[in-house]
Amino acid sequence: MPWFKKQRYTSVKPATRKDMPDGLWARCPQCLEVLYRETLEKNLRVCPKCGYHFRIGVKQRQALLLDEGTFEERDASLASIDPLGFSVDGKSYMEKLAESQRDTGLTEAAISGAAKIEDVEISVLIMEPFFMMGSMGSVVGEKTVRAIELAIERSVPFVSVSASGGARMHEGTISLMQMAKISAALARLDDARIPFISILTDPTTGGVLASFASQGDVVISEPGALIGFAGQRVIKQTIRQELPDGFQRAEFQLEHGFVDMTVPRAELKSTVSRILRYLT
Repeated sequence: MPWFKKQRYTSVKPATRKDMPDGLWARCPQCLEVLYRETLEKNLRVCPKCGYHFRIGVKQRQALLLDEGTFEERDASLASIDPLGFSVDGKSYMEKLAESQRDTGLTEAAISGAAKIEDVEISVLIMEPFFMMGSMGSVVGEKTVRAIELAIERSVPFVSVSASGGARMHEGTISLMQMAKISAALARLDDARIPFISILTDPTTGGVLASFASQGDVVISEPGALIGFAGQRVIKQTIRQELPDGFQRAEFQLEHGFVDMTVPRAELKSTVSRILRYLT
């Protein structure tokens, strides 16, 4: 009989990425921490380690900012058409719209209507960053104008939440015309002496920034939000100079007076409510 007998062990295969159920984890793009998605959701999709603010859609934004059960959506049936017959890489504009509608459950890249923030009545526009990059075409422009007109009609403040890659190239000049149309509506809002609070989230760029997003009586941004008209590469090639660190981020814009304050997501509703009560 041998003095030593080799014991048999059952080998355990280590878990691999394929063994893990999809959607359980998310990686923070700023600090690269791997986060349990449920924990991330409970923290309002803000990284608990570094404070990075993940992008969120209109439904989550609505729940975060507006009083529960007070949102009355208007103009939900407005939908874009294809005036230019636009297509790229063999895919038409209408096909791209259908994909975004299917993925987000929305007809367009913004929702608008009447609501309350801590019992203060407002007219509100919230943009959807996951619908064709939150781009502004004719429908988003029209919804914005109608939301401003609702604020004038009811004499209530107008609040917008921007999350946009800019004007929608698929509609050409029609999308660019929205900038002037919205600015004219905001002039009427100003004439009526009705407050406008503009909230900038990641990203707020292009024609949206150049028109209504930058015209608020109070301009608030979430931390780390990308805020700018043209992209850094285009600017660098144009002026042929090195750009400062953090250029076009919310903190840089705050330091240089382009925004009035940066507010963490968890404090956004209470901050907006306090400003609304002061202005009204």
